[in-house]
Amino acid sequence: MISIFTFSIRLISALLIVFGLHVLVLNLLEYALFNNLIIRSYLVNLVIAFGIYVAMYKLKDIQPNNLGFIFMMGSLVKFGLFFLFFFPVYKADGEMTSLEFSSFFIPYATSLIIETITLSKLLNNLKE
Repeated sequence: MISIFTFSIRLISALLIVFGLHVLVLNLLEYALFNNLIIRSYLVNLVIAFGIYVAMYKLKDIQPNNLGFIFMMGSLVKFGLFFLFFFPVYKADGEMTSLEFSSFFIPYATSLIIETITLSKLLNNLKE
């Protein structure tokens, strides 16, 4: 079973690597590095992914049959926060650019992949 600490290290490491690559690509393409709420987006996705895993980890013994729904609720919260806090800023000029979209979607997808892999291992361990 993957501990909360191990999950945290994996999540932080993955997001740091992806953030570094993201900023490197922006730099190579000569775009502004820290526009479009990029740092906030990585931090928000980190915190929410961590919160979802902690909730799942703590509830695995109490609500093992509902862990999938809890995971989906966490994803819904992520989308809700995007539409509340990021989308209005991105649409303020009337359009959402690919740079704005990628500033949110890349950390979202990265954290989702780490969450999904780790949570599938957690669920498989419950079956054993």
